Amino acid sequence: MDIQELIEKVTKEVMEALDNAGRSPASGEEVAGTIEHSVLNPDMTEQRIIEACKEAKECRLANVCVSPYFVSLAADCLRGSGVKVCTVVGFPHGAASAAAKMTEVREAIKNGAQELDVAMNILAIKSGKHDDAQKELCEIVDIAKGRAAVKAIYEQGLYTDEEKVTALHIAKASGADYIKISNALTGKKAAVEDVRFVRSIIGNGIGIKIDGGIDTAYKIKELMDAGANRFGCSKSVKIVKGR
Repeated sequence: MDIQELIEKVTKEVMEALDNAGRSPASGEEVAGTIEHSVLNPDMTEQRIIEACKEAKECRLANVCVSPYFVSLAADCLRGSGVKVCTVVGFPHGAASAAAKMTEVREAIKNGAQELDVAMNILAIKSGKHDDAQKELCEIVDIAKGRAAVKAIYEQGLYTDEEKVTALHIAKASGADYIKISNALTGKKAAVEDVRFVRSIIGNGIGIKIDGGIDTAYKIKELMDAGANRFGCSKSVKIVKGR
């Protein structure tokens, strides 16, 4: 372990200790409404989805993010609670055809999804087919308009520096409600500098969601101060309740 890793490890341990002692700069309850409870693992079960929805209601989280297969179940479990149902479209690679993605969007909304995390067309962007990527995302936003919020998934680890800027401009121009800084395909941890970079490109008229190993209220507050608004977490209960 090098010195930087050691510093990060000690800092995390100290902040977790402060969280547990109730002296954190941000309490779990304070940030609960910004947390998206992610239950997207491929080994997820119906019973675990039911439990996750119960947890989200108890903790008053922003939403529960489920695979398309479980949207109807989550909608039934969360009805009237104020906690929204989120699902993914074209996840994780964005490699499905445009027609397939449009069908996913319509089906998800019909089944009760109120928020959509949409994988941008990475293949088109990497191939220089920027118009294709933007047209596809614009059509999805148009379908969802007034019915579901759209978060354009920006899988940052797969792009060159130039492609990062292009992808962010495409997402903003589409009219998406959020840009989701995703680390799903690289395993990178959510980082303040990534939020600051994205905010510097897109300005303040669009939300930012970020995921990647977020497990304390302190980390959420740090990312929030950098410009993020929503946080994808699998350890939501630990963050809010400290267990």
